[in-house]
Amino acid sequence: MKSEQVGLSQMQLDRDKMRAVILRACHTCAPDDLGAVKLNKVLYYFDMISYAHRRVSVTGATYRKRPNGPTSDQLLFLLRDMEAAGDIEIRNVDYHGYEKKEYIAKATEPINVLNEDELGLLDDVIDFVCRQNSAKSISEYSHSLPWEMAEMGGVIPYHSAMLLIPSQPSPEAFEAVQKGMSEVAPERSTRNAVGMSKLEDFRSRILAASGQA
Repeated sequence: MKSEQVGLSQMQLDRDKMRAVILRACHTCAPDDLGAVKLNKVLYYFDMISYAHRRVSVTGATYRKRPNGPTSDQLLFLLRDMEAAGDIEIRNVDYHGYEKKEYIAKATEPINVLNEDELGLLDDVIDFVCRQNSAKSISEYSHSLPWEMAEMGGVIPYHSAMLLIPSQPSPEAFEAVQKGMSEVAPERSTRNAVGMSKLEDFRSRILAASGQA
């Protein structure tokens, strides 16, 4: 268990921020555009891209390698709490012969929980995951280097976010991830490992990487 925590930078879950992310996703997406697979991917990309840019996760959630891509350890429990509190309604619906989750927001979005930069990035992530992709395509796309380097069921460390976007990462970046470092070397800390100069670059880069630009 100790080895799984390497690279998490001793982050703690921020339930208020995770709740805010869930509610914004539910409010801005049509129910049939947001199932369990996509909600996990919204959280994953939101936290990982934030970490790649600022060396800090927004929600502090833990992500693991699963067959359909990264999933959050804490999401299911928080969704149950939110449903019990009347914040959301969770429906099981038929989707081409398979059972699919749908999430309906009942509570309003909280104010001043996510800052403007976080909201801007989150909206781009929601658009990419929920509107530009199906559950199948976003699952396949999430099988990127951070996912590949983890063992099935193992934690995907935040420092591997530097490898999330295919952008010719340096040998030093690969070495840092492989050694399980929680932070890159100080002399490289001022450079963006995935080649983004600002958070707003996320959408254009990730679309280009996926061939949708």
